[in-house]
Amino acid sequence: MDIANEQGFNTVVDGSFREAMMSTTPVPESCNHVLAEFDSMDPLLSAIRLDSIRLKCTCISVSRKWLALGSSAGGLHLIQKDGWKQRLILTHKEGAISRVACCPHDEDYVAVATSQGFVVVWELNQERRGKPERVYVSSEHKGKQVTAMCWDTAILRIFVGDDIGKVSAIKINSSKQGKAVAFVMFPVQLITTVDSRVVQLDYLDGKLLVSSFTRCYLCDTEREKFWKIGNKEREGDYGACFFPIKSQQPLIYCARPGSRMWEVNFEGKVLSTHQFKHLLSSPPLPLISHRFDPTYDPRGGSSQSIPFPKLLFIKDQHVITWTERGIFIFIPQNVQVLLWCEVKDVLDIAVSKHELFCLHVDGRISHFYLLPAERCVERLMRREMWGLAATVCHLFNHSIVSSRARKTLPVDKLEHLKGQLDISTQQDLISQLEDIVSKLEPLESACSSRRSSISSHESFNILDCGIYRVISRRGSHSDEDSSSLYSQTLSEDDRLKEFSMTQEEEQAEMDNMSHASMNTDVDRNETLLPFHISLPFRPASPRVSLQAVRESVTKFVRKTTEKIGNLHMSSDLKQDSELKDEDQQCEVAIITSSYVEETEVDRTDSYSGLTETDPLQELREATAAAIAQLQDSCIVFEVDCLKKVLQKWLPNLETAFNIKREVSSLNNLSTSLSMHSSDEPEEENSEEALLKNNEIQTVNDIDSCEEGERLLLNQNANVEETREHVFRIHPPCLIPADISKDVMDLTTLCFELNVFAAGEGISEGTSESLPMETLSSLACHFMEDYFFLLDLKRLKHSIITCYPNCLVVWDTYIQGLKEMTQSHPVTSVIEDGELKNVMKVLKGIQSWDSPLVLAHIVRFYEKYGESALRAIVPFYPSIVPSDVKQLCRENPAHFVAYLDRLVKSKPENERLPLLSSLLQPETLRLEWLQLAVSLDAPHKDSCVDAEGKPRAHSHLFTWGYAHLISLLIKLPGDSATTEKMADICRCHGFWLGYLSLCLALEQREEAFTTVVYLDDMSLLNDQKGLIPATLDEWKFLLQLAHNCNSESHHHEEHNGSDTVNGSLDCSNCVSVENLVLLLAKMIGPDSAMMLVQDCGLTTEFTERFTAVCNILKIAEKRQRALIQSMLEKCDRFLWSQQA
Repeated sequence: MDIANEQGFNTVVDGSFREAMMSTTPVPESCNHVLAEFDSMDPLLSAIRLDSIRLKCTCISVSRKWLALGSSAGGLHLIQKDGWKQRLILTHKEGAISRVACCPHDEDYVAVATSQGFVVVWELNQERRGKPERVYVSSEHKGKQVTAMCWDTAILRIFVGDDIGKVSAIKINSSKQGKAVAFVMFPVQLITTVDSRVVQLDYLDGKLLVSSFTRCYLCDTEREKFWKIGNKEREGDYGACFFPIKSQQPLIYCARPGSRMWEVNFEGKVLSTHQFKHLLSSPPLPLISHRFDPTYDPRGGSSQSIPFPKLLFIKDQHVITWTERGIFIFIPQNVQVLLWCEVKDVLDIAVSKHELFCLHVDGRISHFYLLPAERCVERLMRREMWGLAATVCHLFNHSIVSSRARKTLPVDKLEHLKGQLDISTQQDLISQLEDIVSKLEPLESACSSRRSSISSHESFNILDCGIYRVISRRGSHSDEDSSSLYSQTLSEDDRLKEFSMTQEEEQAEMDNMSHASMNTDVDRNETLLPFHISLPFRPASPRVSLQAVRESVTKFVRKTTEKIGNLHMSSDLKQDSELKDEDQQCEVAIITSSYVEETEVDRTDSYSGLTETDPLQELREATAAAIAQLQDSCIVFEVDCLKKVLQKWLPNLETAFNIKREVSSLNNLSTSLSMHSSDEPEEENSEEALLKNNEIQTVNDIDSCEEGERLLLNQNANVEETREHVFRIHPPCLIPADISKDVMDLTTLCFELNVFAAGEGISEGTSESLPMETLSSLACHFMEDYFFLLDLKRLKHSIITCYPNCLVVWDTYIQGLKEMTQSHPVTSVIEDGELKNVMKVLKGIQSWDSPLVLAHIVRFYEKYGESALRAIVPFYPSIVPSDVKQLCRENPAHFVAYLDRLVKSKPENERLPLLSSLLQPETLRLEWLQLAVSLDAPHKDSCVDAEGKPRAHSHLFTWGYAHLISLLIKLPGDSATTEKMADICRCHGFWLGYLSLCLALEQREEAFTTVVYLDDMSLLNDQKGLIPATLDEWKFLLQLAHNCNSESHHHEEHNGSDTVNGSLDCSNCVSVENLVLLLAKMIGPDSAMMLVQDCGLTTEFTERFTAVCNILKIAEKRQRALIQSMLEKCDRFLWSQQA
């Protein structure tokens, strides 16, 4: 008895100790996030009467604006999240609502699935303040259970999956585009049918992720391709989701049995397997809720082997899933568990940014927030939940003590929190809070740590004008620290925009909490700063700094000009000083590129007092003379005469823009490259180089910047260094408007005719005899020197036509475009923004016909790869395939995928004309066909045997670009091109294309031979024209089928489905019996048998053949009797009319 009492006493003591330990133990330091519930959704459900046993919530979805709740009575409740105002109730007669999905990119559309399998798409018409209307009702899944739905992220299209594995797509035309467009109803598109029930669907960047009961599939909806992810199957409800990563290709995470996940790349290849079983043995974190006091039990449990029924991507690179036991949030890239909390009976979860809306089995809804611990405390203080806020401070004291929390929880706020606690009942919390306050890192520590981190997270360089340029490396530290550093380097306008966005987000949170008592204005003043407060750490605007630099340099130039004007000097010395002033002002124009026009106006004013003659007078006269000579038809149509005119004009251009030294260095380069074909001695070149060096040394320096530029133009510098530093994208001086167009036309004509220099390095007619390597080098130097004078459209066309295989010329052209767009706003967006933001900016460009757009596309492709090409398809014809081909020259697969997507983007009747217009010159047709049959194609050995003959049924293989190949084949062409295309198709085993080309070349016997080897009777039909037209062709085909060793074909591996109930189905094989049956259907059984006897074929026919022939004979007799009866009736009718 005493022992029993002692055991009971020990049990009571252990329970009391455990309870005390749970209430006082903080969470581990690795845990700094919480799942918090600030308010209850029960009053909302009660207001819309979804809290009863008979009528309850069955599904949930959320968007930025709406919370959508489906009910068991067939009603859809749309509640505006701003203030939780109920706005709409949509009723359905097709049964209870089983699934609901809000469109993420257009808040005006929502789709629901009913218990009867109907899918209804609603347009809410909120912008026009009209009544909601049904825009589509699909019965594709009628009688089935819709298990998953997801929206396309770019267009109005929704994907639907059901319990038998069928996945369909519904495309909707928006009424915002006009009534005529909205009237068109697209048919439901069947995407695929998988082997089991669809568990989850997800969509991103043109690819659909399907997670079924047994495995995952990746579908390219544009190219209509499908991949199985991994080789191992599974059994159960396991989800999968896309995992977008900034500036990188997205990843895919697929749930596996045993608390595991597959990490998969965007192409469907499994990269690794992550195991979370042992990580989940850690104890659950407390759920922060007003319903109960949070406690933490530090005792860990056993490892959990749980299934992940669904995976959802949540903000800040997290993945969330749930079971009947709780909610789990992972950091999959680091293989870490962010947190897990015990939340019972969760049926479904909808995610919007950091908000979680949980639907429970009994129809209840919980509203959770995923927040850092310090932000959770701040929000609890706003709601005056003082005790709960103090408890969270104690549980997560390591997060509250850290310096990072000072931005959200300064010391005065914690002191205020301590003052709100009741001394009599909450003495323990007060003491715990005092202990936390005593351990807080001071504010200076946070500031000093932030300043010290600049050296590790940022770098800077000093520009020539003396400005310090600070380069911030985003993503190298935590998000909050990054935003703090980044905000200090923003311009004034960007900071105001960022502030306004923060204020709007804060205001939205306040509206969502309108049912709680709080003072909004006071709380906002505690956390935010108004616009008019001048912060001491806020730097001056970069525009103001640049304006100050420009004004100071301009004043210096004007003072120097006044001093020079007061001097009495000779005309030669005056011209030299003018040249110096011009060079100084050119430097100013380069430094302040955004103010080029203003600087040029100032330079023109300074020249007006110095010069009495036009410095470009010689160029003006030479240009007028050249234009006059080009009016003569005898010169225009004679290339040699035209080159002579340009060679005579070009020295004036070189003199006017002071490019003499660069031209001479180019001539020396051309001489050295063509030394094997030149008879000039090396001494002449060395003497010329010495003269040029002496000429450079005699030029007076104006300032250190100009001296550095002149040293870069030294003849001893190598070609790469010279090309890097002398790229001229801005004119060195102001070009009058009356001659600018003529000078540009003549300069561009020089490039088109390969007139790169005159009288020095290249004589008349030598450009044709120069090797292509030398010519391309000269072309590159010419572009670098005169890029500001070249017509960029004509320049690109000339490069594609004259230098198709010289990559260095194209690269130089792209480099010039990049230089011109270096300071363009689009460039910064491409370098720093996400794919969606870049697309919005590119679509907003007004002048898409400008060649400078190509520079943006190049940067776009360099950063995002094939995803960028998929996105620029709508920009045709501003971006043409020839441009894309140059971009993808190192990866032809990207070009073919772009070309296929471009063709498919047009209607069916416009695809052939589009492809025909792109094939200029005609040789591109063979090149593109070669790429299309080489990429994403079956293995060659599977289609062609060792002797080059077709393998049986190899035409049934799937070719990734079959549609593009068929269009290339259908285009009209000469016989030589058709024969070459036939050879390409035969070598790679694209037999359907080879058959159509054989018919086009009238090689019918070759086509019949191919059909016999492919062993497929379906290829012989009237629609394709591939059926014997004469008795001789029938004899040839029968003899060929008889001589062919059919047994060898049947013993080979068959491609496609040609078995019935486990045995080989020979009814579709090309055999003598099947050919005779086909002939009997055309000319009758008796005539067919006579033809077989004429061929001398002795073949034993099966019972099936005899039965079919008897049926044909009976049908023939009945047909003859019917015809005879009809003729007799017509005869009697005619005789009766005559009587």
